[in-house]
Amino acid sequence: MLSKSCIYGLRAAIFIAVHNADEGYVPIRRIADELDISFHFLTKILQHLTEGGIMKSYRGPSGGVRLACDPASVTLLDIVEILEGEHYFRSCILGLPGCGSENPCPMHDEWAQARKKMRAMFEKSRLDKLAKAVASGNIRLADVPKRVGR
Repeated sequence: MLSKSCIYGLRAAIFIAVHNADEGYVPIRRIADELDISFHFLTKILQHLTEGGIMKSYRGPSGGVRLACDPASVTLLDIVEILEGEHYFRSCILGLPGCGSENPCPMHDEWAQARKKMRAMFEKSRLDKLAKAVASGNIRLADVPKRVGR
């Protein structure tokens, strides 16, 4: 249901939260390589997150991106709303304008229940907790094997 941009943005944000505290700015090339995401596509996604106030970026040899605030204060909902738009949890799954209780699409009732659950899940999921789970080594962010020396 989420766009590829949003999925990559969520994965990148979690990756950055894992490496943010001890490394400062994380090079975008490193994120792209380790998560197997196109560098140019990822750069555009991270630009949106920077404009949305989630990330800070720094250009130059030691540049990259970092979180703009404490990862405990960033929810996945914050990221989804920046990358998908605030309308994401209000819009019709079939894209029909005016879809609602009085003029529903065939999926209206099911989608209303599902999006309510999804929104609640994204709202309670914070970057700090997800980063700790990934750092523990039991959770993965990519299908590519870990590179030696990283």
